[in-house]
Amino acid sequence: MIREVLRMGDPRLLRISRPVEAFGTPVLEALLQDMRDTMDHLDGAGLAAPQIGVDLRVVIFGVEGNPRYPEAEAVPFTVLVNPVLAALTTEEEEGWEGCLSVPGLRGVVPRIRRLRYTGWDERGNRIEREAEGFHARVVQHECDHLDGILYPMRVRDFSRFGYTDVLFPDGSTAAAE
Repeated sequence: MIREVLRMGDPRLLRISRPVEAFGTPVLEALLQDMRDTMDHLDGAGLAAPQIGVDLRVVIFGVEGNPRYPEAEAVPFTVLVNPVLAALTTEEEEGWEGCLSVPGLRGVVPRIRRLRYTGWDERGNRIEREAEGFHARVVQHECDHLDGILYPMRVRDFSRFGYTDVLFPDGSTAAAE
């Protein structure tokens, strides 16, 4: 089912989410299906459970041929429950981001270039991957939602933050979400 995505200003987006305690449950499966339906419907690169009002540490992400991110490298579709991120470098990379909870806006956000993420899939199988570039950016963006952080909170230069149609009047879009 396609769910309403909460927008910036809703206090539920600022909460720290609770860990998932049981895997393979009908409740978790239904949540993940709703998240996937919602993300696909809105051509998102990822979605965190808090964005649809569910206070759990669950994110999904994946990009392959997404019209909102035509230049982005592929990111495998991933269900990540109770994620933990570990930086593999101190090197940061700036990039444009948008968010389904901050519609119509884009901003340049610094993110760690390379990281390792761990967590579990919907069945409780351990996931451990290294990511860099766009993949690392998407993971960090989605996991920020679990700690009540929206990407505008990370923007350092507000001359590179604004409405997408003003920043990119030619209709191009600057990826990432």
